[in-house]
Amino acid sequence: MYKKEVLDNGVRIITSCGKDRQSFALGIWLNVGSRFESPQIWGISHFLEHLVFKGTKKYSCQQIKESIEGVGGSLNGFTSEEATCYLVKIPATYVDMAVDILSDMVINPIVPAKEVEKERTVILEEIKMYKDLPQSYVHELLDSLLWPDQPLGMSVLGTNETVSNINRDQLLGYKEEYYTPENIVISAAGRMDHEQLVKKINFRFGRIKKKKLNTAKPALKSQKRPQITLSDKKTEQTHLALGFHGLKRDHPLKYGLGLLNVILGANSSSRLFNEIREKRGLAYEIGTNLKRLKDTGAFIVHAGVDNDKATRTIALILEQLQKTKDRLVEKDEFKRAKEFYFGQLMLSLEDTMDQMLWIGESTLSLNRTFSVKDVIREVGRVKREDLRKLSRLIFRQENINLAVIGPVKDRQRQIQRLLKLR
Repeated sequence: MYKKEVLDNGVRIITSCGKDRQSFALGIWLNVGSRFESPQIWGISHFLEHLVFKGTKKYSCQQIKESIEGVGGSLNGFTSEEATCYLVKIPATYVDMAVDILSDMVINPIVPAKEVEKERTVILEEIKMYKDLPQSYVHELLDSLLWPDQPLGMSVLGTNETVSNINRDQLLGYKEEYYTPENIVISAAGRMDHEQLVKKINFRFGRIKKKKLNTAKPALKSQKRPQITLSDKKTEQTHLALGFHGLKRDHPLKYGLGLLNVILGANSSSRLFNEIREKRGLAYEIGTNLKRLKDTGAFIVHAGVDNDKATRTIALILEQLQKTKDRLVEKDEFKRAKEFYFGQLMLSLEDTMDQMLWIGESTLSLNRTFSVKDVIREVGRVKREDLRKLSRLIFRQENINLAVIGPVKDRQRQIQRLLKLR
């Protein structure tokens, strides 16, 4: 069972108590990420996330790390397009310490000037690292096709120029503006006492004054024809990401899309894995994934293939997508997809960290927490006809976006013809 409380100032607390667990996972979520940024400060959400770990009014950077890791715990954070999250997993006997340290990090980071300069260099190296990893960078290129000239199409890390120019005052101002009670969700899972945890959190967060709920500009979509970006680079493999505008996070057919993702590329029994890797040996890595955001989303096929077989692989991928538009999936295949979906969900939620992430993300983005029973019921209602309906809605010719990195200069026309580009 999940329990939820809302403090007077708007901070939301959601817990999943497990008396039989030996661990405790805590996450402090902020309703802010890269899509909230202006062009001048792209990357500031991620920059600030780095600096929150560099010390508070109460704890030094070293004390933060040694306190958590010294009892076998782990501490981390991440920034996405729509959220920033600070998280800790620790033996359940150290709940008080976890709450105290993570809360102080979010409320009272000192953002030392010397650490700003050090982390600036670290992030610039991080940007270089991802650009040197074509299997990662190809997704950035795809995002820029899906959402051009808007924050969603930009890297969460920012650019060399923006990261080089963000200063300490901007970082502190950004925290003051966006790290406010209405934009905070605190999720916890594992062995704890819900009422005692709420008291501890209220003691630390309850006195912060209300401000306003953060909002981001709506995603813009004006695509009318296939789009392609080719990055000619001397690599051992050609890396590709094929993307289609998908569904927003709370779309009524979201579970149907989840099943379509399973059938096409979420495991080694999927159609793309079988056709591209098992039958033809064209790729080592081939799969699909979904991007779900508040007002938009994407269905993505990704692969790393032999350089001489890239065009053929793209053709085969498109052929498999077309089949889901033409024919209903087989009953047995549909049943296996549902069972896989249920099984993966239940297995993941055995871990307190995954449980915390599950309830925290849905509370932050939808202000709703789904139980396993809710999901099983909704997935059970999905019909084979829903998957064909979704395929016809999403996998349209004019909705194709393709990003490719590799030695593709000589294959540009082939790929363009394949996508019916002139």
